[in-house]
This record gives sequence, structure tokens and C-alpha cells, in this order.
Amino acid sequence: MSDESTNHEIESTPKEFKCPIEAEMKKSYIDYAMSVIVGRALPDARDGLKPVHRRIIYSMHEMGVFSNKPHKKCARIVGDCLGKYHPHGDSAVYNSLVRMAQDFSLRYPMIEGHGNFGSVDGDSAAAMRYTECRLNKIAEEMLHDIEKDTVNFVDNFDASLKEPEVLPSKVPNLLVNGSSGIAVGMATNIPPHNLKEVCDALIHLIDNPSADTIDLMAYVPGPDFPTGGTVYGTNGIIEAYSTGKGRIKVRANTSIEEMEGGKKRIIVSEIPYQVNKSNLIENIADLVKDKKIEGITDLRDESDRDGMRIVIELRKDIMEEVVINQLYMHTQMEVTFGIINLALVNNEPKILSLKDMLSVYLDHRKEIITKRTQFDLKQALARDHILQALIKAVDAIDEAIAIIREAEDGESAKRGLMERFEIDEIQAKAILDMRLRSLNSLEIDDLKAEYDHLKIKISELESILQDEHKIFEIIKSEILEMKEQYGDVRKTQIVADTGDLDIEDLIPNEKVVIMISNDGYIKRLPLSTYKQQHRGGQGLVGMETKDEDAVVDLFVTMTHSYILFFTDRGKVYVLKAYRIPIAGRHSKGKAIVNLLPKLEEGEKIEDNLPLDNFDDDYDLIFATKRGLIKRTKLENYRNIRSNGIIAISLEDGDSLVDTKLAKHDSEIILATRDGQAGRFSVSEVRSVGRQAIGVKGMSLSEGDEVVSMAVVSPTDKLLSITENGFGKISLVSDYRKTHRGSKGVVTIKMTDRNGHVVSAKLISDDDQIIITTQQGMVIRVPASEIRTMGRSTQGVKIMNLAEGDKVTAAARLIGTEEEALVAEIETHEDLSIMDQSLPENDEE
Repeated sequence: MSDESTNHEIESTPKEFKCPIEAEMKKSYIDYAMSVIVGRALPDARDGLKPVHRRIIYSMHEMGVFSNKPHKKCARIVGDCLGKYHPHGDSAVYNSLVRMAQDFSLRYPMIEGHGNFGSVDGDSAAAMRYTECRLNKIAEEMLHDIEKDTVNFVDNFDASLKEPEVLPSKVPNLLVNGSSGIAVGMATNIPPHNLKEVCDALIHLIDNPSADTIDLMAYVPGPDFPTGGTVYGTNGIIEAYSTGKGRIKVRANTSIEEMEGGKKRIIVSEIPYQVNKSNLIENIADLVKDKKIEGITDLRDESDRDGMRIVIELRKDIMEEVVINQLYMHTQMEVTFGIINLALVNNEPKILSLKDMLSVYLDHRKEIITKRTQFDLKQALARDHILQALIKAVDAIDEAIAIIREAEDGESAKRGLMERFEIDEIQAKAILDMRLRSLNSLEIDDLKAEYDHLKIKISELESILQDEHKIFEIIKSEILEMKEQYGDVRKTQIVADTGDLDIEDLIPNEKVVIMISNDGYIKRLPLSTYKQQHRGGQGLVGMETKDEDAVVDLFVTMTHSYILFFTDRGKVYVLKAYRIPIAGRHSKGKAIVNLLPKLEEGEKIEDNLPLDNFDDDYDLIFATKRGLIKRTKLENYRNIRSNGIIAISLEDGDSLVDTKLAKHDSEIILATRDGQAGRFSVSEVRSVGRQAIGVKGMSLSEGDEVVSMAVVSPTDKLLSITENGFGKISLVSDYRKTHRGSKGVVTIKMTDRNGHVVSAKLISDDDQIIITTQQGMVIRVPASEIRTMGRSTQGVKIMNLAEGDKVTAAARLIGTEEEALVAEIETHEDLSIMDQSLPENDEE
């Protein structure tokens, strides 16, 4: 019996598992680390919030503490959040709430505080029993549409309630407010940014999914801290936006004020982000006391509600620049901000580039809009279902009332209605619930109007779900709404450091197409965007244009090349090609005036010239509409200031037509709108200074004007193109050489079929031509498909035009090398498609 008892005791003893303690410690520590990473320290890339911040905002939402409601005690909000969602201590919750209310911590505070919420001097907030708060309007945008099943809800810590896994977040919060936190083995430190700039970058990325870091930096040049200051140098910004990690120097903003007796004082108006002002002043005082910084006679803090003002008075014999540099070197008036763009993507910590952060937000908003539309559609269909029954019942109201009156109870009334009107139980119940007052004629008309309106709404919602383009248009409109309502001016300045790595070193030097519209929009595209077509094709859309706009110029250059812009006022500006943002085929690009901010009011770009370098052997040749021509040494344009320099002086009513590079032994052909062409030597044009007007290049008939200039040699060929899509190639030797100032000879016959001449270009047999029209159509044709004909012939059809369309511009491409490039790209694309078409795990 004792043996049986012993066996029973052994069997009932819990089983034990032995394992090495180091293995168990490793497993347990990894579990703990992941819990800290996912559940506490890192923000979600979609809404930019850590769990504690998300839970505070959601608790306030549930409590109804909105921006238009009275403030509530912070202790009440902390207790509610603590008891329902975040069981990690009241101080952790309150400290997080306080930070969301500090305008020196968050670029766009989420909470409006009432009471003492701390200061930039490092003062802590008052106890939560004394302070009050409510949601800011921008925080309500983070919760917008949360009631429409747009986000997943998960169990809280004790599974008694549900909380949102992420907020819908109309605001791109990860970037605009940033985040910082230390997890286990990793840390995040995302700086805040300007909302307007982030919104512009998001819209650009929607329109141009292939945009790179440099393109996006045209909209987001760098962080924008709530305390202002100056970011000194752009290398760290470029590195952080490209790789997700980088270091930037942030400096205090200073100014110099004159005092009596010739003395001066330094005024510090802004300090770097997260620097304690009181500690900074104390540090400066200690350095003066220890004589590490000399020349400071007084130091005081005059900051008030109007802004920060630290006054540093200097001796008369001290140079203020020396003291400022010493302050930057020895104090926190200059700090290094280490950017680490670490956030959770699908619950995994990832280092994100600028484009990654923007893309994650757009993907999140796409999902939110889709779910919201599905919810609205479900609601609309349910209401439509009810309205169908109500209208049936109202149209036969006497019968409906009779069925209800004759029924023994509610259940039999419901069955009677279902049989008579061929409706389901839900519809029958809606009829029974209908009030008597709904039977008047006005209410009946309202029902039918609601039904008609609902049909339109359902159609719109279904079309949104079927068209991704419409979803992104909704996202764009909401982004613009955010920008308009909450956007403000940049607080942090960004200045380049002379030791900065040239941004050019990060950009591959490759061929690109530059397109310019009549309304002054410009964009850059990879050359492979346009695939070759045969003569007579209709082309593909190259740039979205308005009815009154037109694509007027297009050329091929390298990303590292200069582009000179010549204006109607005779000035020239310079821009590197990579500074022009990449845009898709269907985008109109960016306004040139935004890329050349120094343009004077009303000044218009008339011509442009791509240029590899300022070669001393070349001259710059200008041709004007009235037939004037000017020759100036290219080296005279080597140093072009940001606000431009004088390129040519123009007479009233005249304008620039073409600008070309030429050597002294070159020849020039001027082509006119009425089909005349004059050929003469460059040597006949005397070289003059930048501000000269020029001399007569060609005598024009009344109403005629110069449309093109080509620099040629006797063995070259000339392509002439007319506005109705006709053209031809002729030998330059066919054009009788005359002297400067002659009327020239016929270059192509003017007929109703041809229309006026648009362009005359130098051409080779292996070249290709890109032609653009007023309506934004583009065609690419090999020059070999265009016949070589006599100069006085009518030419052949090159491009089929839609009714009312006209050719506006033509550009030549180097053919052989380019064809090989396009063929290589197309072959690569074909192989990619073949790879995608193979079934998974198909060993064959």
C-alpha cells in the first residue's frame, strides 16, 4: 500500500524541465527587450506615437476632452489612462502628457495645457492635481474617422477593454513632431519638421513615386525645431535623409546690438533644441569666471512672454565674432543632434530614410481611406436597403396600414408586410418603426430625395474603391487641408558649411530630359521614359498642361551640367540640372520661379542653354526676334550670382529667341517664321561685352520674325519643322552663304498645309528627334525616317496632330548611344516581367 501511495505522489508531482541558465536568461532577455521595443520605447511609423502617447490621446477622446470643451484635471486623465490602458505608473503617464503640451518640446503640441507645464529653463510641471488640459485641434485630426472601423482594436492589458493598435492620423506626426526614446540595444531620435514642407513633399511623392532624396529635399530642406536655432551644414541632413542616420550641428541664433560708448552686446534670441536655458547661462558664467572666455562684462536673462533674450555685454576692445565663436565652442550654444530615424514598421524596428517615412505614412493613409470608404459604403447600402422598403410602403400606404391594423401582433404584422411587399425582416421592421408624421407629403418627398442622393453617393464610393488614383486624390486634398489649417513658417534656419561635401558627389552623372512649359513649369525625367516610335505616330503624354499652357522647350543634358536661363529682361541665371526635381510623365513639374527665387517680379524666362563647362574657346551667340545677333565670350558668364547678371541688353518690343555656343570659324543660320533662312559666318559678328545690344543678323519682311538659330558647318544638315507637323531635312550647302543682314533664302515652302515654321535644328543621320505640341503630346522619331529634300520643298508628315493642336518645340538627341541605352533598359524590363510571370518554387 505504501508503494502505491508513493507511486501516486510521484505521478502527481509537476514535471520539471532542465535547461542551461544562460539559454533561459538569453530567451527571457530577448522577450523583455522586444516588449520594451514594441510596447514602450519606439514610435509606430504610421502615426508617430509611442503606446503611452496614443493611449493618452485615446483616453481623452473617450472622455470627450476636445478642443471645444472645458479643460479637465490632468489627474483625472492620468487615472483614466492608467486604469484602462497603461499600467506603468502615474508619473510615466503624466510626464508624457506634459511633454505633449510643451511648445518647446513638440513642434505642434497635441495637448493644450492650463497651468504650469514646465519651461525651457528646466522647471518641472506642477503636480497633476493642479494642472488641467484638453486636446488640441491637431490631436483631434489624429483621431479622425476612428469610429469608422479604420484601424484595428486590440485587447488592453487585462482584456477587459479594446484600444486602437494605431491612430488613423491625418497628420504626418512621425516627421512633424519627431520622437526620441531608448529601447534595449537601440535608440531613436527623430527631429521635428515643418508641417507645410512635409505636406509639399508628400504631394510631390504622390505625383512622382520615383522621386529620390534630393528631390524630396527641395521640399524638406531639414529639421525645423520648435526652439528655432540654425542648422549649420547640410552634410548631416543629406546623410540622415538618405540612410536614416546622421549628425547635424545646431547653433543658437545671435545678433549684435550697439551700446553707448562704443560697446557692444550679443543678444541670444534662440537656443538649440532640448538645451536648458538656465544651465546654458550658468555655464557661460562659469567660463567667464574661469577666464576661459574673456571680454564679457555682464550676463543676464531678459526673456519674457514675448520671446527669449539672453544679453551678453562685451568690453569695448573685444571683437564680438571671437566671443561668439568661443561660446559655440565651449557651451551648448552649439550642439550636435544625432539623427536616428528608427521606428516600428509592421511591429519591427527599422531605420528609415526620408522617403521611407513619407511612404509609410502614405500607405497608412491609403489603408485608412479605403477602410473608411468601405464603412461608408456599407452604411449607405444598409440605408438604401431600408429606404427601398419605406418608399414601397409609402407608395401603398393604405395597404400597409391595413396589414398592420389587421395583424394580431407585431410578428404577424411583420410577416404580412414581408409577403405583400416582398421585403426582408429588417425592412419590415423599419416600416413598423416608421412614425405617423412620416406619412405627410413633405416627408415622403424627403424620403425619395434621400434615396436619389444615396444612389449618387453609393456610386461615388464604389468608384473610389475601384480607382487607386481617386484614393490618392483624396489623400492629397486632406494633406492640403492640413497644410492650410495648421501649417506655419519655418522656425529653424539652415545654412551651408564651407566644409560640406558637395551634394553633387552623391548624384550619378547621367542623361536626363528637361521639359519646360509656356507657363514656366520645369521638370526632369530619366531619358528612358520615352520609347522610340515611328514617323507619323501620335506620341504619348509628356506633361500635363492646361488649355492655355503649352510645352515650349525640351532638351537632353547631364545631371551635373549647368543650365543657363535667359530672361526677357536680358539677365542670365544658372542652375545645376540635378536641382530640377524629378517628375513623372503626367506631372507638370515645378515652377521655375520657385527654383530661381531671385527672379524679379514679372520677369519671365525666355530661353535656356545646357552647358558642361565655361570653355574659353567658345563664344555665346544670341539671336533676337527682330533679327539682331550678338556674340560674347563665354568666359564672361563664368561667375553668375544667385540674383543673376546682365546677359544682353534688349530694345523695347524685342525678345530673345535662341542662345548657342560657337567657335570663331563656325557659321550661323537664322530661320524665320515665314520660311526664310540666312547663312553667314560667326566672324562677321564682332565680339562685344555682356551688356551690349548686338547688331543686325537678318533683314526681315513686315510681320516676319526669327524663330530659330543654328550653328553649322558646310557639311551639316538642317531639319525644318512646321506647326502642322510637317518637316524635312536639307543640306546646309543648299543654303547660299550670304552676309550678315541679308534677307536669306527659302528654307521650306510656306503653305496652308504646312503652317508657319516652328524650329530649324542642326541634325545628323543617327540622331533622333523629340517633338512636343500645345496639348502636351510628345513623339520621338529617328532622323533617318525623315527624307532629305531640297530646301524649297514642302516636306513630309512627321507627326499626326489632334484637331486644333500645333507643334511648339523640337529637340535633337544623339542617336546611336541613346538607342543602345533604351534597348538595354527595355531588355531589362522584359526580363523582369518574365521573372514575375514564373510560378513560385518552379524548379524548371
